[in-house]
Amino acid sequence: MQKDGQRRFALVAGEASGDLLAGLLLDGLQARWPGLETVGIGGPRMLAHGFQSWWPQEKLAVRGYVEVLRHYAEIAGIRRQLKARLLREWAELFIGVDAPDFNLDLEAGLRSRGMKTVHFICPSIWAWRPERIEKVRAAADHVLCIFPFEPALLAEHGVAGSYVGHPLANVIPMTPDRAGARAAIGLAPDAQVVALLPGSRRSEVRYLAARFFAAAALMQKERPGIQFVAPILPGLRAEVDALLQASGMTGRVKLLDGQSHAALAACDATLIASGTATLEAALFKRPMVIAYNMNGLSWRLMQRKQLQPWVGLPNILCRDFVVPELLQEAATPEALAKATLAWLDAPEKAQALQQRFSELHVQLQRDTPTLCADAIQKVLEG
Repeated sequence: MQKDGQRRFALVAGEASGDLLAGLLLDGLQARWPGLETVGIGGPRMLAHGFQSWWPQEKLAVRGYVEVLRHYAEIAGIRRQLKARLLREWAELFIGVDAPDFNLDLEAGLRSRGMKTVHFICPSIWAWRPERIEKVRAAADHVLCIFPFEPALLAEHGVAGSYVGHPLANVIPMTPDRAGARAAIGLAPDAQVVALLPGSRRSEVRYLAARFFAAAALMQKERPGIQFVAPILPGLRAEVDALLQASGMTGRVKLLDGQSHAALAACDATLIASGTATLEAALFKRPMVIAYNMNGLSWRLMQRKQLQPWVGLPNILCRDFVVPELLQEAATPEALAKATLAWLDAPEKAQALQQRFSELHVQLQRDTPTLCADAIQKVLEG
């Protein structure tokens, strides 16, 4: 229970990328308010800050319309119980970290009962589902934005927001240590290395990992010296092991427990699932092939709401197809292998991409923990 005079904030981060963002956010909050108690739903990086997670984060890590429908009753039940507990035990502030489908409705309910609410990060209303701005207006007292163009867009709709930079831009070095990363995870210093990142959700792994491993087999057949590394969340290891065995690539792909940053630092190119990890790859200045595959009905529904020609964050931020996107039926093992090998065969093109990603990195670098704490303090005082 909350001690008298002790501040309590509630947070919900619904998946691995949100846990990473929330862990960095907690650095700033705990520096500003020593002794801060934090509760809600989170993952290992949040737990390392003393966060109390009332449900396992994995319960919320579901993506796609059809997949969410299958788990809707359980997820809705968790949200209902969490809201009741927060109103009963009270938190001074609720921070929804990404996961807008779960968090915005929860924020609106808490805000209507007098709790201050902040949403971190701005939903991608500039990319798809623009109608979601109405939910944001009802849900959040303030939005912490990780891209510089977002506060002005929110202001057009009467929503307060602050640009706080992207937390990952301060975590990932401007010049990654490729040699050090290879030594740390046991890769040859002079080999061509491809990192395979099929996603952090079980549904993503089911739809993408087999394709990625099949693509790796094709690449290795053409170039036997290529080494592959795949960072996998420990909870998905058994499923990935089975897919790897079925592909005939057991022993040929080095599996890591997590360590996605080490894999990205070590590689020459990456085959990667669309999502936050693609921005991480861009900050590591790595050439990439962005892929996605999901339930067919979910895909058709998403396409109807898409506002831009790009899906991957690096392309959206650069406003150009700077890296290839192979989505749904286009994400065949043959196409994935060909596009990945193309980066290895074009060092001058990879160098030009590295320069573009360096410029993006500078643009996203800010003192994010402090700026977040500044904005949150104004919300509490306002």
